Amino acid sequence: MLWPMIAVVLGFLGIAVLGVLAVRVFVEVRRLARQVAQSSERITRAAEDLERSAAPLAARASELRRP
Repeated sequence: MLWPMIAVVLGFLGIAVLGVLAVRVFVEVRRLARQVAQSSERITRAAEDLERSAAPLAARASELRRP
């Protein structure tokens, strides 16, 4: 009777540990997703800034090409 009770307790503890680890993974995935979203937003803003900065240069370059 002792061994089955020990097996049940160990099984419960194993499931509890897996549950705790699953929660930790879930929290870290959410944090990573937030960071990826922020980075994507920053990259988009930087690309827009670069495009705005390059527009006058492209216009000047096209004017210089005309004979």
